[in-house]
Amino acid sequence: MAYLRRQVITSALIANALRPSHGLRVGIPSFAAGWITNELAPHLLTLTAADTLTHLTPKRRSRLGLALAAANAAGFVHIMRSANQVKDGVEEALVEGIGVDYVERLDAAPSPAELKTNWRKLVNPFRIVDPGVEVLRDIIYDPTTGSRGKLDIYRPRDVDLNNAPVLFQVHGGGWTIGDKSQQGLPLMSHLASKGWVCVAINYRLSPRSAFPAHIIDVKKAIAWTRENIADHGGDPNYIAITGGSAGGHLAALAAVTGNDPDFKPGFEDKDTSVQVAVPHYGVYDFAGATGLKSAIAMRDRFLGPRVLKKKWRDAPDDFEAASPLLRIKPGAPDFFVMHGTNDTLVDVNQARLFVEKLRQVGGASVVYAELPGAQHAYDIFNSVRCGHVVKAIDRYLHWHWNGYRQGVDPAEADAEQIIADAEAEAASEADSQSR
Repeated sequence: MAYLRRQVITSALIANALRPSHGLRVGIPSFAAGWITNELAPHLLTLTAADTLTHLTPKRRSRLGLALAAANAAGFVHIMRSANQVKDGVEEALVEGIGVDYVERLDAAPSPAELKTNWRKLVNPFRIVDPGVEVLRDIIYDPTTGSRGKLDIYRPRDVDLNNAPVLFQVHGGGWTIGDKSQQGLPLMSHLASKGWVCVAINYRLSPRSAFPAHIIDVKKAIAWTRENIADHGGDPNYIAITGGSAGGHLAALAAVTGNDPDFKPGFEDKDTSVQVAVPHYGVYDFAGATGLKSAIAMRDRFLGPRVLKKKWRDAPDDFEAASPLLRIKPGAPDFFVMHGTNDTLVDVNQARLFVEKLRQVGGASVVYAELPGAQHAYDIFNSVRCGHVVKAIDRYLHWHWNGYRQGVDPAEADAEQIIADAEAEAASEADSQSR
């Protein structure tokens, strides 16, 4: 392939990453190309530079190709700058959601060095699991569903844990594909290296198994975790649930339905509640209740025929029951929701409306971070953006875990902060008027 042609293709990839195409059909290829370009921008910039250096001899030089290469380099730098801005963006979201003094509840405030991008990890972005983390694979939580009824446990190697906090990871894949060993690895490796016990599960997939098989399995695995995780050093009373895409939907749905018996056939007496949820780029509206054209198209052209295996007009209640946005009620657990602005698979407006409803009805603390320029699946492997997201979740979950251990109710703490801010503002106004 000629140098000029390679630069033209690179330009198209950058253009798609910056302004992706939306829609049920075009969104998938746009995602695939944009995701890789976004998260591997430093590597692609290096390849572009190396390719250009080999074409600087007079005989091989292409002026148009070199001009495109310069423009491409600028494009990659812009993408990298956008990814690095996530560091400030997620911090602003944490301060807005849980207060400027949230760091006082951490074991130690993060240093500037800890918050910087770890470029060493990016040399091989797909080498993810820390050597200090051991993985216990293929533990059976449901013997009736074969390989889909198994889970993995990530925990620090050679460490005697007792009542460690538990992270519960649900993989994505459009409810039709995916495996517990493929997603959530940067976060689980990071937290396990810091003393957490992480559980990654499989669950039944469509179209072989129609919804609600997926969420029933998630609930079964939560029940198993509560009953067995102490044997692996975890605290059975504290579970933080996370997941991306379909996993984000299942994590959010599990969180807002808690011990509701709807999705617990045959094990209604088991505890399937969680203390906090951290869904990424999730689907929150199965029913099209938001009125978003993208949500209605997903409902009618994918969720209905492939996942629920029924039509909306025939069973609207089933679609509504599967929608986390429609299942929110007072007493919902705390949430840290994240979504990319350039997501072509799930409209960012689903996250915005879900967060709005959580804040109106749920009554708990809600943090929302909207990631500029981010596509779907930004947290699958090590990247600039993923690193900042993982560190932000680390800070949030340790804030939450320490509050749980100290008996602090995040909703009450949030209310106290609002009252304190209002009193400070009133005092400031009174002071200015007296002058």
